[in-house]
Amino acid sequence: MAGKVYLVGAGPGDARLITLKGLDCLEKGDVIVYDRLANPSLLKRTKPGAEKIYVGKRTDRHTMKQEHINQLLVDLALEGKTVVRLKGGDPTIFGRVGEEAELLRRHGIPYEIVPGITAAISVPAYAGIPVTHRDMASSVSIITGHESPDKLDLSINWEKVTNATGTLVFMMGVANIGHISKQLIHYGRPPETPVALIRWGTRAEQETLIGTLADIEQKVREADFKPPAVTVVGEVVAQREQLKWAESLPLFGKRILVTRSRSQASELVRGIEELGGEPYEFPVIDIVMPEGRELTHTDDALAQLEQYDWVFFTSVNGVEYFFSHLERLGKDVRGLHKARIAAVGPATQAALRQHGIAAEGLPGKFQAEGLMETFGSELQSGQHVLLPRGDLARAWLPAALSEQGLTVTEAVMYQTVPAGETDDELLKMLEKGRIHAVTFTSSSTVTNLLAALSAMGVADPAAALRDVDIACIGPVTAKTAEDAGLNVTILAEEATIDSLIQSLCAWKERSTPAE
Repeated sequence: MAGKVYLVGAGPGDARLITLKGLDCLEKGDVIVYDRLANPSLLKRTKPGAEKIYVGKRTDRHTMKQEHINQLLVDLALEGKTVVRLKGGDPTIFGRVGEEAELLRRHGIPYEIVPGITAAISVPAYAGIPVTHRDMASSVSIITGHESPDKLDLSINWEKVTNATGTLVFMMGVANIGHISKQLIHYGRPPETPVALIRWGTRAEQETLIGTLADIEQKVREADFKPPAVTVVGEVVAQREQLKWAESLPLFGKRILVTRSRSQASELVRGIEELGGEPYEFPVIDIVMPEGRELTHTDDALAQLEQYDWVFFTSVNGVEYFFSHLERLGKDVRGLHKARIAAVGPATQAALRQHGIAAEGLPGKFQAEGLMETFGSELQSGQHVLLPRGDLARAWLPAALSEQGLTVTEAVMYQTVPAGETDDELLKMLEKGRIHAVTFTSSSTVTNLLAALSAMGVADPAAALRDVDIACIGPVTAKTAEDAGLNVTILAEEATIDSLIQSLCAWKERSTPAE
């Protein structure tokens, strides 16, 4: 029985601009056939085991000819697979979807066309250019600019197109910008007509070049402006000076690698996105329940909650897994009726508050050392302390408590294990300098990223990160990174995600040349 093919528009580049239906297709596809303009981070939304086949095209090189792509879709579907053909922008706007759908129809293979947000309108929007405006342009034309000049002249009726609409949008026309400009001037557009070229619109590499029909070819040459780009011709281009918004966002133009576990990364990812950056997720750790002897020891520690005088929570993970263990054991926090509960950092405090506990917090910097500074005078020899923590937690705190004569019970709430993922796209971006910063939120993310790069064939992982700015959530993580040979240039003032994001914004501001 034949499978089904979904011909899906991935949107212009920003991964968040794919439609909900497009994302649903991605998550159920057995095979993803994708091109160059689809954001590679979308491939992380596929189900485990999904096959990924790259068929991207460049001006100078085609990985696979169109007729072979058409046949590939047929062959995969005839194997009974659910196939997602992921195309940049909208598949019906110069996406060759008609050819692919026609061959599928002839073979009796069911298919759906899933529209996407076309780059023709979204890329100008990210550059602050609306393609229509009540006072400037009430209509817009979308025109291919990709063919050779001879073919363009055969496919485009310049005499009619030039003044048919207020705004003209040429797709993929950088190489032909001189010919396009000359034709438009020849057929009646004033030489001073504004022109904008926007390359890699909605992505971290977004760059906009402004000129006129008379001088845009020279400006493209001088700037060595490369495809892919969308060209906008018309008075609406003048709106950019008032309406450009993306460039004003604090992290615009920066692609930031997020190494946290996928279950924890959402707050950091959202913060980067909301401030105009492009997060790229490569989780190097997973957080899992302990097993074997560790789990038995944890159960023993939680079986005697009534004996503890203090409970020190040092992470959000420790909080969440503590309550998971209580639920698993059929217990609740009433067992801690005599204990004082303290938390390292506002995020840990907030996590406890979600479970109905108003924990005592720490002033100043949020490290385990702060517990001793804050409560040291109140700690008494012979008291019992419970430390719910991860298997890789530092030994400093239990040692310091023991030195003061307290009885310390360390209970491993969770274990940190390598995620074991591979990512060829990440290696390409590192090689080409397209990762601008790496965020580390724990020492384990440092060691596991380096181990992951090594496992993917990088001979010297630290050297591969030499030209990348390294952002750490606190001094302990920073020391681990520096000891590993990394150059830490961004350090959060407080050990929180908010503070880490603020430090990234300050870094971007420092690295942006004054206009």
